[in-house]
Amino acid sequence: MLSGIKVVSFCHFLQGPAGAQYLADMGADVIKVEPIDGAHERRWSGADVYVEGVSGFYLCANRNKRSIGVDLKSREGKEVARRLIAEADVVMENFRPGVFAKLGFDDEALRAINPTLIFASASGFGATGPMALKPGQDLLAQARSGLMSVTGTPDRGPTPVGAAVVDQHGGALLAMGILGALVRRLRSGKGTRVEASLINSAIDLQGEPLVNYFAGGMSREVLKREKNLATWFHAAPYGVYPATDGHVVISLCDSSVLAESLDSDGLREVVDVDRYADRDEYARRLAQATAIFSVAELADRFDRHGIWWAPINHYDDLLADPQLGHAQVFRQVTVRGRTIYLVNHPNRYDGEVPALRCMALEIGEHTREILHELGYAEGEVQSLLASKAVVAASGIGTAVERKAS
Repeated sequence: MLSGIKVVSFCHFLQGPAGAQYLADMGADVIKVEPIDGAHERRWSGADVYVEGVSGFYLCANRNKRSIGVDLKSREGKEVARRLIAEADVVMENFRPGVFAKLGFDDEALRAINPTLIFASASGFGATGPMALKPGQDLLAQARSGLMSVTGTPDRGPTPVGAAVVDQHGGALLAMGILGALVRRLRSGKGTRVEASLINSAIDLQGEPLVNYFAGGMSREVLKREKNLATWFHAAPYGVYPATDGHVVISLCDSSVLAESLDSDGLREVVDVDRYADRDEYARRLAQATAIFSVAELADRFDRHGIWWAPINHYDDLLADPQLGHAQVFRQVTVRGRTIYLVNHPNRYDGEVPALRCMALEIGEHTREILHELGYAEGEVQSLLASKAVVAASGIGTAVERKAS
């Protein structure tokens, strides 16, 4: 869908690379410009996971990109970057505000190089304001946006989400803004300055509860709830309930039908209560009713009565989940001889999962071919390599796709 669109990404960590990966999956030619010692995500990985020396953090957000290693502080490296920008439809960066400008690539310089350029920046707290220069990271945004406070309760304390949801959502919002800017340019020929931030991403994730909190004139007292209840703003039973061999979640449903499905006198007694005002008592009774059944027994009862429910899976369960397998959520690839699973692009286009075209496992894996595309002669390429203005991988390390599953 984005074939013919060239994106030059000066991004690192997760928010920016994730946004660029969405575009790459949709067919854009995304060139990842890395420092000559590699992007940060090559040198760090959660739980110290490395696949034959390749960071799991890098693998999760750099699919379908080509890599060029450039020293942006050198004169020759800056010239390589300018040539890349001149041919780009989109330039992306997620340095701290002001850093890209100090390297010589402020808005005015970019417009001079490429007047119709779409210039997209991702940051922690935005390009301006009192927090602009503070470190931006998923956990910090979860805290400052209030997300931790409502995931937890006043009694149990703030609780972070168990994944970098703000980073990942921020990447999706960044990609969405770029796609809108591309449509605008097709219609008007104008470039656009697109800005995304982690703090706005964290707030956007909470649109429903924030509107209800402020419109309802709520206070922190409303966050107090029985431990099984998932949120402060849903009526019971919306939450997590025990089984003899695991847990299930139960969503919105009719009180009388739920009571019958569990054959629970305790629930029959509270069929007519206000399930928001009396949510704690209702949730306690429901937890007592589910706790005597296995997950399989609850599945049979709930399915027969049309209850909205789901088992709580662990990561160990996901590869065997029949719906996830059918939807081709995971993709098997071979990285330097070892087979692993990657998470696929989340959308389908004409019923198909976007292809895995390449994976730049080495720093500067595509430096030579990109420089030749920019018009550098072979002697000039050798000169740039000798000066260390650029680096190129000595071998080819592209991941090999095995199958989608």
